[in-house]
Amino acid sequence: MMFPLTRNILRSLKNQSIQQIRAKHSLGNHPPDFHDKYGNAILASGTTFCVVIWIFTTTQIGIEWNLSPVGRVTPQKWNDQ
Repeated sequence: MMFPLTRNILRSLKNQSIQQIRAKHSLGNHPPDFHDKYGNAILASGTTFCVVIWIFTTTQIGIEWNLSPVGRVTPQKWNDQ
């Protein structure tokens, strides 16, 4: 049994072919919306923000990131009994 949403989508695809849908979207006679105007700037600023936060986190908060114990661990004297 099909869901009503799926049934409606299949009906609409029968009424309007994919080529017609593409032709409507490719005409480009719509005014630029928010994403057209500011999309790349928001993406760039968000990426920059995340990179800066990660650089700060990894360098400034004092976490030791899986450093090698070589030179910090001293062997103990062996006791034979």
